[in-house]
Amino acid sequence: MRRSFLPSVFSDEKDTQSAFHSLQKEIDRVFDDFRGWVPRFEAARFPDGNSRIVPKLDMSETDDAVEITAELPGVKEQDVDVSVASNILTLKGEKSFSKEEKEKDYRVVERSYGSFSRSLPLAFDIDADAVSANFNDGVLTITIKKPPEIAEQTRKIEVTKSH
Repeated sequence: MRRSFLPSVFSDEKDTQSAFHSLQKEIDRVFDDFRGWVPRFEAARFPDGNSRIVPKLDMSETDDAVEITAELPGVKEQDVDVSVASNILTLKGEKSFSKEEKEKDYRVVERSYGSFSRSLPLAFDIDADAVSANFNDGVLTITIKKPPEIAEQTRKIEVTKSH
C-alpha cells in the first residue's frame, strides 16, 4: 500500500495534526526565503545572509517621457545621488537614523543606517540634460524625456473587441 505524505482532511491517521504543522512550517520557510527578494526600503535578508536596503520603485511611461518614483523614507535630499551613463539610470543613497532617549533610570539609543544602489537600464540612451529629479517628503521623482527619434517611433495600437 502506498502512503501519501500530504495531509488529508479525509485521512483516518492520528498524525494529521502534525502533518499540517509540518506543511505550515515548510510554507513559512518558503515565504521567508522569498521575502528577501521582494524590493522594499528596509533591510532585506537575502539568501546569502547579507542585509541590503532596497527602495521601492514605480515606473510609468508616456509617449515622450519615462517617470520613476522611489520611496526613500528617512533619507535626506543631500544623501541621494542620481546619475546616468549611456542607457543606465543609477540611484544611490544613504540612510541614517539615530535617536537617544535619557530618563532618570534608563537610557535608550536606537540607530539604523545603510546604503543602497539601484541601476535601471532603459531602452534608449539617456541625455543627462533631459533628466529632472525632484525630492519631496521622502519621495524622489525622476523624469526622463525620451529622445525625439524614440518618441516619434512610439505608436498607439488600437485594441478592438473580437466577435
